[in-house]
Amino acid sequence: MEKTIIKKKMEIKLKNPVLIEGFPGLGMVGRIAARYLIKQLKAKKLADLYSPHFPYYVLVNKKGSVRLLRGEFYFWKNKNGKNDLLLLTGDQQAQTIEGQYDLASCILDFAENCGVKMIVTMGGYRKETEDAPKVVTVSTNPELLNKALQAEAIASPAGNPIVGTAGLLLGLARFRNIDALCLLGETRGYLRDPKSAESVLSILQKILDIKLDLSGLEGEISKTKEIMEKMREIEERRETYAHKIRQMEEERITYIS
Repeated sequence: MEKTIIKKKMEIKLKNPVLIEGFPGLGMVGRIAARYLIKQLKAKKLADLYSPHFPYYVLVNKKGSVRLLRGEFYFWKNKNGKNDLLLLTGDQQAQTIEGQYDLASCILDFAENCGVKMIVTMGGYRKETEDAPKVVTVSTNPELLNKALQAEAIASPAGNPIVGTAGLLLGLARFRNIDALCLLGETRGYLRDPKSAESVLSILQKILDIKLDLSGLEGEISKTKEIMEKMREIEERRETYAHKIRQMEEERITYIS
């Protein structure tokens, strides 16, 4: 494979489609949100994206068969609204700068061919927080940004870089007259963060005027809380042990002197 390719599984005509992207990243926020959206809407597979810019390994399933890493396009027909959805997620991001640009360009080519005039990218925003994660937003269109702010997202600080596919799609979309919005859920970043993904989807459904049942994320949120609690307990035990060692060292030095 010498270049990025997209293999369509069917031909479909979409009504004013909006592209929603969620690749792996900080806290896996974008990917969790995109996959939940696909499952919740019962979206259908439209195409697969393969690229030599993805990492060089294959995935093995329970039956022992393998497949290449890929991106996946799904579509959802919105019977009650004005916008159908084109949904994109994937196994990994491109591993080089050139690969990131190539992948983003191919995604935009495909989106344009599907009639997309608006893109929403999703990801994580690194921040230590104990409260409900907020959603940080930026946009290439002031009206779209205002719509996100009215949905209770908060404006991104100036100078904040958005790396990877979520950022490049925004930047490159401007050259194609496609409006673009980014929603970043606050996350510590080092664990899967379904709570942050829930916050992102809560904002997204208001912007798109669709109804989502987010209760299906609660099980994964509870598991993440349990993992965090165990990590805290381990850290507390480590600190207690380290403190005892320091005390013993201090007592030994005092005795000798």
